[in-house]
Amino acid sequence: MYARLKDNLQRHVRLTESESDHICAKLIVKQLRRKELFYSEGQVCRSVAFVNSGCLRYFYVKEGEERTGQFFFENAWYTDYESFLTGQPSKQNIQALEPTELLLLSKKDLYELYDAIPAFERFGRIMAENAYLGSRKNNMALLTLNPEERYLNLIAERPKVIERIPLKYIASYLGVKPESLSRIRKRLFDSRRNS
Repeated sequence: MYARLKDNLQRHVRLTESESDHICAKLIVKQLRRKELFYSEGQVCRSVAFVNSGCLRYFYVKEGEERTGQFFFENAWYTDYESFLTGQPSKQNIQALEPTELLLLSKKDLYELYDAIPAFERFGRIMAENAYLGSRKNNMALLTLNPEERYLNLIAERPKVIERIPLKYIASYLGVKPESLSRIRKRLFDSRRNS
């Protein structure tokens, strides 16, 4: 059950077997059904989650419309950093798009592990840096690329999204209506067929 998580940790920092086991002993396993919410807007995020299998998406609801912020597949870490760090209610909704298994680490246990295992604290810093860079990249794409360019980037950089995520959520992530995404896909298909 913990092999994927241990591999993920070892890709970023060197941990002894006993340190890895100590981390795993703190984890809580949570199973989510397809479309089940991990937590909802208004709840406080009190843990970090490793996606052991399946897929999560976070989204906001504005004027009755869902706006997808990101997708997380197996081997990814997720937390709502703002809510997690401040203890304030989240503005996000987190939903499983497939049957999903999460390995959860509470804030209290996370900080205890940071104190006990310096390499794990380094791992936490690396994850925070990666989250910042990913967020910045997404913001830049929204500001500088048109929807077709964002879709082409998604195909090139995140093929799992294209393979496993329903088109309505991909459209929401790209900031377009599903009909607009259908037109983009048709235009790309036609241009490839004619070239």
